Amino acid sequence: MLAPLLPLTRRHVLTGLAATGVLGTMPSNAQRSGPGREGIRPFRVTVPDKAITDLRTRLAATRWPERETAADQSQGVQLAVLRNLVRYWMTDYDWKKIEAHLNTLPMFVTEIDGLDIHFIHIRSPHADAMPMIMTHGWPGSVLEFMEVLGPLSDPTAHGAEAGDAFHLVVPSIPGFGFSGKPTKTGWGSDHIGRAWSTLMQRLGYHRYVSQGGDCGSVISQRMALQNVPGLIGIHLTMPGTVPKEIATILTAGGPPPSGLTTQERTAFEALDNFYRNSSAYAAMMVTRPQTVGYSLVDSPVGLAAWIYEKFAQWTYSGGDPGRVLSRDKMLDDISLYWFTASGASSAQIYWEDHSNNFNAVNIPDMPVAVTVFPGEIYCAPKTWAQRCYRNLTYFHEADNGGHFAAWEQPQLFTQEVRMAFRSLR
Repeated sequence: MLAPLLPLTRRHVLTGLAATGVLGTMPSNAQRSGPGREGIRPFRVTVPDKAITDLRTRLAATRWPERETAADQSQGVQLAVLRNLVRYWMTDYDWKKIEAHLNTLPMFVTEIDGLDIHFIHIRSPHADAMPMIMTHGWPGSVLEFMEVLGPLSDPTAHGAEAGDAFHLVVPSIPGFGFSGKPTKTGWGSDHIGRAWSTLMQRLGYHRYVSQGGDCGSVISQRMALQNVPGLIGIHLTMPGTVPKEIATILTAGGPPPSGLTTQERTAFEALDNFYRNSSAYAAMMVTRPQTVGYSLVDSPVGLAAWIYEKFAQWTYSGGDPGRVLSRDKMLDDISLYWFTASGASSAQIYWEDHSNNFNAVNIPDMPVAVTVFPGEIYCAPKTWAQRCYRNLTYFHEADNGGHFAAWEQPQLFTQEVRMAFRSLR
Protein backbone atom coordinates (compact mmCIF):
# COMPACT_ATOMS: atom_id res chain seq x y z
CA MET A 1 0.00 0.00 0.00
CA LEU A 2 1.39 3.39 -0.97
CA ALA A 3 -0.67 5.82 1.03
CA PRO A 4 1.03 5.20 4.42
CA LEU A 5 4.53 5.55 2.94
CA LEU A 6 4.65 9.33 3.01
CA PRO A 7 2.55 10.93 5.74
CA LEU A 8 2.67 14.38 4.16
CA THR A 9 0.04 16.68 5.51
CA ARG A 10 -2.28 18.86 3.45
CA ARG A 11 -0.13 21.91 4.19
CA HIS A 12 2.80 20.34 2.30
CA VAL A 13 0.78 19.77 -0.85
CA LEU A 14 -0.93 23.15 -0.81
CA THR A 15 2.37 24.96 -0.31
CA GLY A 16 3.86 23.43 -3.45
CA LEU A 17 0.97 23.35 -5.91
CA ALA A 18 0.12 26.42 -7.93
CA ALA A 19 -3.45 27.62 -7.98
CA THR A 20 -3.56 27.39 -11.76
CA GLY A 21 -3.83 23.59 -11.73
CA VAL A 22 -1.49 20.84 -12.89
CA LEU A 23 0.10 19.75 -16.12
CA GLY A 24 -0.67 16.38 -17.62
CA THR A 25 1.26 13.53 -19.20
CA MET A 26 4.92 13.02 -20.04
CA PRO A 27 7.41 15.87 -20.53
CA SER A 28 8.60 15.04 -24.05
CA ASN A 29 6.77 18.07 -25.47
CA ALA A 30 6.39 19.97 -22.20
CA GLN A 31 9.18 22.42 -22.97
CA ARG A 32 7.00 23.79 -25.80
CA SER A 33 4.45 24.86 -23.20
CA GLY A 34 4.58 26.93 -20.04
CA PRO A 35 4.79 30.63 -19.28
CA GLY A 36 8.43 31.25 -20.22
CA ARG A 37 11.99 30.01 -20.25
CA GLU A 38 12.39 30.52 -16.53
CA GLY A 39 8.83 29.57 -15.69
CA ILE A 40 8.11 26.87 -13.16
CA ARG A 41 5.13 24.80 -14.25
CA PRO A 42 3.18 22.34 -12.11
CA PHE A 43 3.51 18.73 -13.29
CA ARG A 44 1.26 15.70 -13.00
CA VAL A 45 1.97 12.11 -14.00
CA THR A 46 -0.46 10.53 -16.45
CA VAL A 47 0.36 7.15 -18.00
CA PRO A 48 -2.43 6.24 -20.45
CA ASP A 49 -4.20 2.91 -20.08
CA LYS A 50 -3.10 1.89 -23.57
CA ALA A 51 0.54 2.10 -22.46
CA ILE A 52 -0.17 -0.24 -19.56
CA THR A 53 -2.02 -2.63 -21.88
CA ASP A 54 0.90 -2.54 -24.31
CA LEU A 55 3.31 -3.42 -21.51
CA ARG A 56 1.25 -6.45 -20.48
CA THR A 57 0.99 -7.58 -24.09
CA ARG A 58 4.75 -7.40 -24.48
CA LEU A 59 5.30 -9.28 -21.24
CA ALA A 60 2.94 -12.04 -22.34
CA ALA A 61 4.85 -12.40 -25.62
CA THR A 62 8.29 -12.72 -23.99
CA ARG A 63 10.73 -15.10 -25.68
CA TRP A 64 12.67 -16.53 -22.76
CA PRO A 65 16.27 -17.76 -22.90
CA GLU A 66 17.39 -21.12 -21.60
CA ARG A 67 17.95 -21.61 -17.91
CA GLU A 68 21.39 -20.62 -16.65
CA THR A 69 23.89 -23.47 -16.39
CA ALA A 70 25.33 -22.22 -13.08
CA ALA A 71 23.62 -23.06 -9.80
CA ASP A 72 23.97 -19.50 -8.46
CA GLN A 73 23.73 -15.90 -9.69
CA SER A 74 27.22 -15.84 -11.20
CA GLN A 75 25.83 -15.81 -14.77
CA GLY A 76 23.28 -13.09 -14.01
CA VAL A 77 19.64 -12.97 -12.98
CA GLN A 78 18.31 -16.51 -12.65
CA LEU A 79 15.49 -17.51 -14.99
CA ALA A 80 13.10 -18.67 -12.27
CA VAL A 81 13.55 -15.45 -10.31
CA LEU A 82 12.87 -13.21 -13.28
CA ARG A 83 9.91 -15.31 -14.49
CA ASN A 84 8.26 -14.89 -11.09
CA LEU A 85 8.84 -11.14 -11.07
CA VAL A 86 7.55 -10.73 -14.64
CA ARG A 87 4.49 -12.88 -13.94
CA TYR A 88 3.58 -10.60 -11.04
CA TRP A 89 4.30 -7.50 -13.16
CA MET A 90 1.95 -8.75 -15.86
CA THR A 91 -0.94 -9.96 -13.73
CA ASP A 92 -1.03 -8.30 -10.30
CA TYR A 93 1.12 -5.17 -10.29
CA ASP A 94 -0.79 -1.85 -10.40
CA TRP A 95 1.16 1.17 -11.71
CA LYS A 96 -1.76 3.46 -10.94
CA LYS A 97 -1.04 3.20 -7.20
CA ILE A 98 2.38 4.84 -7.45
CA GLU A 99 1.09 7.25 -10.07
CA ALA A 100 -1.63 8.40 -7.69
CA HIS A 101 0.89 8.68 -4.87
CA LEU A 102 3.25 10.81 -6.95
CA ASN A 103 0.37 13.08 -7.85
CA THR A 104 -0.19 13.91 -4.16
CA LEU A 105 3.26 15.52 -4.17
CA PRO A 106 4.12 19.06 -5.30
CA MET A 107 5.87 18.31 -8.60
CA PHE A 108 7.08 20.80 -11.18
CA VAL A 109 9.03 21.23 -14.41
CA THR A 110 11.32 24.10 -15.33
CA GLU A 111 13.52 24.66 -18.36
CA ILE A 112 17.27 24.98 -17.74
CA ASP A 113 19.73 25.31 -20.63
CA GLY A 114 17.05 24.25 -23.08
CA LEU A 115 16.04 21.09 -21.20
CA ASP A 116 13.04 20.45 -18.99
CA ILE A 117 13.94 19.42 -15.45
CA HIS A 118 11.33 17.63 -13.36
CA PHE A 119 11.48 18.01 -9.60
CA ILE A 120 9.58 17.54 -6.37
CA HIS A 121 9.59 20.66 -4.19
CA ILE A 122 8.45 20.39 -0.59
CA ARG A 123 8.70 23.47 1.57
CA SER A 124 8.93 22.63 5.24
CA PRO A 125 6.30 24.09 7.58
CA HIS A 126 9.29 25.37 9.58
CA ALA A 127 10.29 28.66 8.01
CA ASP A 128 13.96 28.47 9.04
CA ALA A 129 14.46 24.98 7.55
CA MET A 130 17.67 24.29 5.64
CA PRO A 131 17.22 24.01 1.85
CA MET A 132 18.57 20.74 0.45
CA ILE A 133 18.71 19.28 -3.04
CA MET A 134 18.72 15.46 -3.12
CA THR A 135 19.85 13.52 -6.18
CA HIS A 136 19.16 9.88 -7.01
CA GLY A 137 21.35 7.56 -9.07
CA TRP A 138 21.10 4.76 -11.62
CA PRO A 139 19.08 2.54 -11.73
CA GLY A 140 17.18 4.54 -9.17
CA SER A 141 14.87 7.52 -9.42
CA VAL A 142 13.07 10.05 -7.25
CA LEU A 143 11.11 7.04 -5.96
CA GLU A 144 14.11 6.21 -3.75
CA PHE A 145 13.19 9.13 -1.50
CA MET A 146 9.45 8.60 -1.03
CA GLU A 147 9.66 7.54 2.61
CA VAL A 148 12.11 10.22 3.75
CA LEU A 149 10.35 13.29 2.34
CA GLY A 150 7.96 13.63 5.27
CA PRO A 151 10.47 13.06 8.12
CA LEU A 152 13.07 15.36 6.58
CA SER A 153 10.72 18.23 5.76
CA ASP A 154 8.47 18.02 8.83
CA PRO A 155 10.51 16.44 11.64
CA THR A 156 8.14 17.51 14.43
CA ALA A 157 5.40 15.39 12.85
CA HIS A 158 7.77 12.41 13.07
CA GLY A 159 9.09 12.70 16.62
CA ALA A 160 12.13 14.90 15.90
CA GLU A 161 13.11 18.53 16.47
CA ALA A 162 12.14 21.50 14.33
CA GLY A 163 15.83 22.40 14.10
CA ASP A 164 16.36 19.38 11.84
CA ALA A 165 13.89 20.53 9.16
CA PHE A 166 14.75 20.79 5.46
CA HIS A 167 13.12 22.44 2.48
CA LEU A 168 13.45 19.67 -0.12
CA VAL A 169 14.16 19.81 -3.84
CA VAL A 170 14.31 16.36 -5.46
CA PRO A 171 14.99 16.52 -9.22
CA SER A 172 15.07 13.80 -11.84
CA ILE A 173 18.47 13.70 -13.55
CA PRO A 174 18.30 14.69 -17.25
CA GLY A 175 17.45 11.56 -19.25
CA PHE A 176 15.81 9.94 -16.21
CA GLY A 177 12.15 9.70 -15.30
CA PHE A 178 10.09 12.76 -16.09
CA SER A 179 12.96 15.11 -16.91
CA GLY A 180 13.71 15.90 -20.53
CA LYS A 181 16.15 13.81 -22.56
CA PRO A 182 19.28 15.52 -23.88
CA THR A 183 19.35 15.79 -27.68
CA LYS A 184 23.01 16.78 -27.81
CA THR A 185 26.15 15.89 -25.87
CA GLY A 186 27.37 17.84 -22.86
CA TRP A 187 24.93 16.86 -20.13
CA GLY A 188 27.52 15.27 -17.83
CA SER A 189 27.77 15.67 -14.06
CA ASP A 190 29.52 19.06 -14.28
CA HIS A 191 26.68 20.48 -16.36
CA ILE A 192 24.04 18.89 -14.15
CA GLY A 193 25.72 20.33 -11.06
CA ARG A 194 25.51 23.82 -12.55
CA ALA A 195 21.89 23.18 -13.53
CA TRP A 196 21.09 22.18 -9.94
CA SER A 197 22.62 25.46 -8.77
CA THR A 198 20.41 27.33 -11.26
CA LEU A 199 17.38 25.41 -10.02
CA MET A 200 18.07 26.27 -6.38
CA GLN A 201 18.66 29.94 -7.19
CA ARG A 202 15.46 30.01 -9.25
CA LEU A 203 13.52 28.66 -6.27
CA GLY A 204 14.97 31.41 -4.08
CA TYR A 205 17.46 29.27 -2.17
CA HIS A 206 20.77 31.12 -1.91
CA ARG A 207 22.28 29.00 0.89
CA TYR A 208 21.72 25.28 0.61
CA VAL A 209 23.24 21.80 0.88
CA SER A 210 23.38 18.88 -1.56
CA GLN A 211 22.88 15.19 -0.82
CA GLY A 212 23.35 12.24 -3.12
CA GLY A 213 24.20 8.60 -3.68
CA ASP A 214 25.56 6.93 -6.82
CA CYS A 215 25.21 9.51 -9.65
CA GLY A 216 23.91 11.88 -6.99
CA SER A 217 27.19 11.59 -5.08
CA VAL A 218 29.13 12.36 -8.24
CA ILE A 219 26.94 15.38 -9.02
CA SER A 220 27.24 16.66 -5.44
CA GLN A 221 31.02 16.34 -5.62
CA ARG A 222 31.13 18.20 -8.94
CA MET A 223 29.02 20.97 -7.41
CA ALA A 224 31.59 21.28 -4.63
CA LEU A 225 34.54 21.23 -7.05
CA GLN A 226 32.92 23.96 -9.13
CA ASN A 227 32.02 25.91 -5.98
CA VAL A 228 28.56 26.60 -7.40
CA PRO A 229 26.78 29.63 -5.93
CA GLY A 230 25.00 29.04 -2.64
CA LEU A 231 26.33 25.56 -1.86
CA ILE A 232 27.62 25.28 1.72
CA GLY A 233 28.09 21.52 2.15
CA ILE A 234 27.48 18.06 0.73
CA HIS A 235 26.54 14.62 2.08
CA LEU A 236 27.60 11.50 0.19
CA THR A 237 26.66 7.85 0.50
CA MET A 238 28.93 6.71 -2.36
CA PRO A 239 32.03 8.89 -1.94
CA GLY A 240 34.97 8.99 -4.33
CA THR A 241 37.91 8.20 -2.08
CA VAL A 242 40.11 5.53 -3.73
CA PRO A 243 43.71 6.85 -3.74
CA LYS A 244 45.50 7.06 -7.08
CA GLU A 245 48.05 4.39 -6.18
CA ILE A 246 45.28 1.98 -5.19
CA ALA A 247 43.25 2.75 -8.31
CA THR A 248 46.29 2.00 -10.48
CA ILE A 249 46.69 -1.44 -8.93
CA LEU A 250 42.98 -2.19 -9.27
CA THR A 251 43.06 -1.21 -12.93
CA ALA A 252 46.01 -3.50 -13.59
CA GLY A 253 44.46 -6.35 -11.61
CA GLY A 254 47.31 -6.68 -9.14
CA PRO A 255 47.30 -7.83 -5.51
CA PRO A 256 46.65 -5.41 -2.65
CA PRO A 257 49.70 -3.47 -1.52
CA SER A 258 51.24 -4.07 1.89
CA GLY A 259 50.51 -1.71 4.72
CA LEU A 260 46.76 -1.40 4.23
CA THR A 261 44.57 -1.21 7.32
CA THR A 262 41.85 -3.80 7.80
CA GLN A 263 39.21 -1.39 6.46
CA GLU A 264 41.38 -0.40 3.50
CA ARG A 265 42.05 -4.00 2.55
CA THR A 266 38.33 -4.82 2.78
CA ALA A 267 37.59 -1.89 0.48
CA PHE A 268 40.30 -3.01 -1.94
CA GLU A 269 38.93 -6.56 -2.08
CA ALA A 270 35.34 -5.34 -2.62
CA LEU A 271 36.43 -3.12 -5.51
CA ASP A 272 38.60 -5.85 -7.01
CA ASN A 273 35.64 -8.23 -6.95
CA PHE A 274 33.38 -5.57 -8.45
CA TYR A 275 35.72 -4.86 -11.36
CA ARG A 276 36.33 -8.55 -12.04
CA ASN A 277 32.78 -9.86 -11.74
CA SER A 278 30.15 -7.12 -11.72
CA SER A 279 31.17 -4.11 -13.82
CA ALA A 280 30.22 -5.24 -17.34
CA TYR A 281 27.04 -3.13 -17.24
CA ALA A 282 29.12 0.02 -16.62
CA ALA A 283 31.55 -0.79 -19.42
CA MET A 284 28.61 -1.05 -21.79
CA MET A 285 27.01 2.20 -20.69
CA VAL A 286 30.30 4.10 -20.61
CA THR A 287 31.22 3.04 -24.14
CA ARG A 288 27.97 2.07 -25.92
CA PRO A 289 24.87 3.49 -24.18
CA GLN A 290 22.95 3.70 -27.43
CA THR A 291 23.61 0.07 -28.36
CA VAL A 292 22.47 -1.33 -25.03
CA GLY A 293 19.64 1.20 -24.99
CA TYR A 294 17.82 -0.41 -27.91
CA SER A 295 17.16 -3.50 -25.79
CA LEU A 296 16.28 -1.51 -22.68
CA VAL A 297 13.71 0.62 -24.50
CA ASP A 298 12.19 -2.17 -26.60
CA SER A 299 12.08 -5.13 -24.18
CA PRO A 300 10.45 -4.76 -20.76
CA VAL A 301 11.92 -8.09 -19.64
CA GLY A 302 15.37 -7.02 -20.78
CA LEU A 303 14.95 -3.79 -18.83
CA ALA A 304 13.72 -5.65 -15.75
CA ALA A 305 16.69 -8.02 -15.81
CA TRP A 306 19.16 -5.14 -16.30
CA ILE A 307 17.79 -3.27 -13.29
CA TYR A 308 16.81 -6.16 -11.01
CA GLU A 309 20.38 -7.49 -11.12
CA LYS A 310 21.54 -4.25 -9.46
CA PHE A 311 18.83 -4.49 -6.83
CA ALA A 312 20.12 -7.97 -6.01
CA GLN A 313 23.79 -6.97 -5.97
CA TRP A 314 23.61 -3.55 -4.35
CA THR A 315 21.00 -3.88 -1.60
CA TYR A 316 22.10 -5.08 1.80
CA SER A 317 20.12 -8.26 1.36
CA GLY A 318 22.49 -11.14 0.68
CA GLY A 319 21.44 -11.20 -2.97
CA ASP A 320 17.70 -11.32 -2.26
CA PRO A 321 16.42 -7.74 -2.65
CA GLY A 322 12.92 -8.81 -1.65
CA ARG A 323 14.17 -8.82 1.93
CA VAL A 324 14.44 -5.02 1.92
CA LEU A 325 12.36 -3.86 -1.07
CA SER A 326 8.90 -5.14 -1.91
CA ARG A 327 8.12 -6.37 -5.42
CA ASP A 328 5.89 -3.34 -5.87
CA LYS A 329 8.71 -0.93 -4.99
CA MET A 330 11.10 -2.62 -7.42
CA LEU A 331 8.48 -2.66 -10.16
CA ASP A 332 7.53 0.96 -9.49
CA ASP A 333 11.07 1.92 -10.40
CA ILE A 334 11.37 -0.49 -13.34
CA SER A 335 8.00 0.68 -14.66
CA LEU A 336 9.07 4.31 -14.39
CA TYR A 337 12.02 3.54 -16.66
CA TRP A 338 9.72 1.64 -19.02
CA PHE A 339 6.90 4.15 -19.34
CA THR A 340 9.34 7.03 -19.85
CA ALA A 341 11.44 4.96 -22.30
CA SER A 342 14.58 6.12 -20.50
CA GLY A 343 16.75 3.00 -20.76
CA ALA A 344 19.08 4.60 -23.30
CA SER A 345 18.88 8.24 -22.17
CA SER A 346 19.65 7.36 -18.54
CA ALA A 347 22.74 5.42 -19.64
CA GLN A 348 24.16 8.46 -21.41
CA ILE A 349 25.45 10.03 -18.20
CA TYR A 350 27.96 7.16 -17.98
CA TRP A 351 29.21 7.98 -21.49
CA GLU A 352 29.31 11.69 -20.70
CA ASP A 353 31.41 11.33 -17.56
CA HIS A 354 33.60 8.49 -18.86
CA SER A 355 35.34 8.26 -15.50
CA ASN A 356 35.77 5.99 -12.50
CA ASN A 357 33.49 7.47 -9.89
CA PHE A 358 35.12 5.65 -6.98
CA ASN A 359 38.50 7.35 -7.47
CA ALA A 360 39.59 10.06 -5.05
CA VAL A 361 38.16 13.54 -5.51
CA ASN A 362 40.19 16.35 -3.94
CA ILE A 363 37.77 18.77 -2.26
CA PRO A 364 39.89 21.09 -0.12
CA ASP A 365 37.46 23.54 1.49
CA MET A 366 33.80 22.57 1.12
CA PRO A 367 32.35 20.80 4.19
CA VAL A 368 31.82 17.15 3.28
CA ALA A 369 29.82 14.57 5.25
CA VAL A 370 29.99 10.85 4.50
CA THR A 371 27.82 7.96 5.60
CA VAL A 372 29.14 4.50 4.76
CA PHE A 373 26.39 1.90 4.40
CA PRO A 374 27.54 -1.74 4.69
CA GLY A 375 25.85 -2.91 1.47
CA GLU A 376 27.46 -0.24 -0.72
CA ILE A 377 29.63 -1.38 -3.65
CA TYR A 378 32.63 -0.58 -1.51
CA CYS A 379 32.84 0.77 2.03
CA ALA A 380 35.04 3.86 1.99
CA PRO A 381 37.58 3.82 4.84
CA LYS A 382 37.79 6.99 6.91
CA THR A 383 41.52 7.19 6.22
CA TRP A 384 40.83 7.51 2.47
CA ALA A 385 38.02 10.00 3.03
CA GLN A 386 40.25 12.23 5.13
CA ARG A 387 42.88 12.33 2.38
CA CYS A 388 40.56 13.72 -0.29
CA TYR A 389 37.97 15.65 1.74
CA ARG A 390 40.11 18.10 3.69
CA ASN A 391 37.09 19.52 5.50
CA LEU A 392 35.45 16.23 6.48
CA THR A 393 32.83 17.36 8.97
CA TYR A 394 31.04 14.07 9.54
CA PHE A 395 31.88 10.41 8.92
CA HIS A 396 29.83 7.49 10.14
CA GLU A 397 29.63 3.78 9.38
CA ALA A 398 25.99 2.69 9.48
CA ASP A 399 25.03 -0.82 10.55
CA ASN A 400 22.40 -1.44 7.87
CA GLY A 401 21.51 -0.38 4.34
CA GLY A 402 23.13 -0.54 0.94
CA HIS A 403 23.47 1.38 -2.29
CA PHE A 404 19.81 2.50 -2.19
CA ALA A 405 20.06 3.69 1.40
CA ALA A 406 17.03 5.99 1.56
CA TRP A 407 14.90 3.33 -0.08
CA GLU A 408 16.15 0.40 2.01
CA GLN A 409 16.47 2.07 5.42
CA PRO A 410 14.55 5.36 5.38
CA GLN A 411 14.63 5.94 9.13
CA LEU A 412 18.38 5.35 9.35
CA PHE A 413 19.01 7.45 6.25
CA THR A 414 16.96 10.32 7.72
CA GLN A 415 19.01 10.23 10.92
CA GLU A 416 22.24 10.31 8.95
CA VAL A 417 21.20 13.30 6.85
CA ARG A 418 20.17 15.21 9.95
CA MET A 419 23.51 14.51 11.62
CA ALA A 420 25.47 15.24 8.45
CA PHE A 421 24.30 18.85 8.21
CA ARG A 422 23.66 19.73 11.85
CA SER A 423 26.96 21.61 12.15
CA LEU A 424 26.09 23.85 9.18
CA ARG A 425 22.83 25.23 10.56
